Amino acid sequence: MTVYSYSGVGRDSQTVRGTVAADTPRQARDQLRAEGVRVRKLDECQTSAPSRGWRPNFSLTSTKVQWSTAVHELAMMLHAGIPMLDALDTITDQNTGPFRAAMLGVRDKVAAGSSLAESLAARPDLFDAASVHMVEVGENSGTLDSVLTQLADFKRKQLNLRDNVTTAMVYPLFLVFFGGAAGLFLMTWVLPPLLENLQETMDVLPWPTRVAKGISDLLLSYGWLIAILAVFAIGAGVFGLRTEAGKTFWHRTMLRLPIIGPMAVKQGVARIAMIIATLSRSGVELTRAVELAERSTENVIFKGALHQCGERIAAGEEVAEALQQSGAFPPLAVRVFSVGQESGKLDEMLFRLADDYDAQVATASARLTALLEPVLILFLAAMVGFLLLATILPILEAGNVQ
Repeated sequence: MTVYSYSGVGRDSQTVRGTVAADTPRQARDQLRAEGVRVRKLDECQTSAPSRGWRPNFSLTSTKVQWSTAVHELAMMLHAGIPMLDALDTITDQNTGPFRAAMLGVRDKVAAGSSLAESLAARPDLFDAASVHMVEVGENSGTLDSVLTQLADFKRKQLNLRDNVTTAMVYPLFLVFFGGAAGLFLMTWVLPPLLENLQETMDVLPWPTRVAKGISDLLLSYGWLIAILAVFAIGAGVFGLRTEAGKTFWHRTMLRLPIIGPMAVKQGVARIAMIIATLSRSGVELTRAVELAERSTENVIFKGALHQCGERIAAGEEVAEALQQSGAFPPLAVRVFSVGQESGKLDEMLFRLADDYDAQVATASARLTALLEPVLILFLAAMVGFLLLATILPILEAGNVQ
């Protein structure tokens, strides 16, 4: 069964839009005609933008970024007095890919009488639990546009926090990848014929040349075996990280690394603080906010700590004591929770904590990038210099012999 989007005129002579599921376009038109809709346009819902000819199917925008942008635009349109269905139509029309198909389904459910929160909850793969619950709170309190504005601000900060570390690692990874590829090319295609000619003219090669020749021979003779072992190791690593034990080991190791660990801790705590602060400001009780923060956290160490914390809070324990006993949160975060709960300004203090940690992560990632760039450049220069030395030395020695 295929989903079709339509526009037409209803019984009240008003323009209507929506989606309908049918086996064929004719069946879809007959179904709409039976509901009193005079169809003007009927299109099959695409999971990607319609193409004219062949175009590469890729996008630099993830569904998380699309949802963050959609929340901001939806809040803006609702605040301007635009009806919900028209606002959803506008968001749907300007998006592509799986997100557009998901928004079509959301729009169809809202048009059928479901609430926006219920419609979003039907796609948990795209819309996180915290977003759904905030929308539900906004609908129940009649302040959906204000809550969506808070959610949009939270999503923007969340994406900025994630992008700080990602952007910092792009250039180092670029250098490592292309430097390794260049070294592999030199070792397997450039050096072998050159070293073979030099070996014919000299009895004993210099030690740098012998080392380079040994590595080159190893790659030429056992390159296929090394590639198979590398693929197997990567596959085993990916499979291991998908298991609960492997994921727990990896996340715990990440938090304990010398330089990356403190950044990962601050990034995780900032994300949790933003979620709890945003939900608390929207009127969600603390136990529910902690539960939603747990469901929205990817690190299993923090997820387990929040689960234990939620159980202790539900049992009547203070939030600061519960966080301290979990052992996953730094003392500053525990102190902020304690003071915030005592003063009644928990959301404000958590926002400040998140902003402070966000700034610290951005500074640390910038310093890490500034440190990694010259180190990687020096390493690549040393590798290229060694290959040049291994090539030039025998040539010079051969010239001296003659």
